Amino acid sequence: MNDANDHARLEYALNELQSILIRHTPTTGTHCTAIPYLSILRAEVISEPLMTVYKPSICIVAQGAKTAMLADKTYRYDPYSFLITSVDLPIVGRISEASPSIPYVGLKLSFDTDVILDVVRMMDHSARTDSQANETVIGMTINAMSLSIMDAVVRLVQLLDQPQDIPVLAPLMIRELVYRVLQSEHGHILYPFAVTDSYSFRIAQTIQFIKQHYNERLDIEQLARDAQLSSSAFHKHFKRITTMSPLQYQKTIRLQEAQRLMLTEAMAAGDAAFTVGYESPSQFSREYTRLYGKPPMQNIQDMRNMLTEATVLIE
Repeated sequence: MNDANDHARLEYALNELQSILIRHTPTTGTHCTAIPYLSILRAEVISEPLMTVYKPSICIVAQGAKTAMLADKTYRYDPYSFLITSVDLPIVGRISEASPSIPYVGLKLSFDTDVILDVVRMMDHSARTDSQANETVIGMTINAMSLSIMDAVVRLVQLLDQPQDIPVLAPLMIRELVYRVLQSEHGHILYPFAVTDSYSFRIAQTIQFIKQHYNERLDIEQLARDAQLSSSAFHKHFKRITTMSPLQYQKTIRLQEAQRLMLTEAMAAGDAAFTVGYESPSQFSREYTRLYGKPPMQNIQDMRNMLTEATVLIE
């Protein structure tokens, strides 16, 4: 913000965003909306860390705070900052500020890559060089909130009160928001992923392949050839974007899916291990414990207890 007037306008817009999101989340949990790719989360207690895959998206907090952990990096964001992810990343998220009297409320808007590409094509990139377009950077970052982005977000969520306008106006407002994000301090992390045949674009394609074939044995050399990169360059760019190697990425996706199967489908640890691609239950248990800090069934039981306690507190 440049002056007191901008700060006052940001505070007004933030209060409006809080009001809308609270009105549209009468209960705790994640709420899908009529606006494509937009969801709202409300929580009244601090949560335990939970691993999920964040798709390319912008995550905004209207009230409270949240942390996101990627490998050994931790990112905190609140109403005065926002999170950008440019590729599918296995992230450990945790609501760090919430209470029944002041609940956490936030939103996530996933990006359609085609929309990013269309907006990028229309922007003036005369100041960018080919080397900048082909840079690879970490696929997640925190940005300071700006008045232009907050204003675009508020106008988008206001459509929830005018659902008949969503089909016509929501796509336009999402494009505006993408444009504002691309213009922001760290918005450049999205730019290379929208440039066809850039290193980032090719790695993003590889990430999609690994996600779809996470339970199969990977041929890393073939992945490098498909990305039209040498083995060393492939590993370098993949790790720069995801902070992990391709095999570590696959392992994290496997373990996350196994956790989901055990928690939501009551699958036994051994069955979950085989389902996600492990041949050895003992190896699965070791790697699961290394990632989550506890053996599989103990971790799942603790998560169930936590969910039960949270429900009691809310009620």
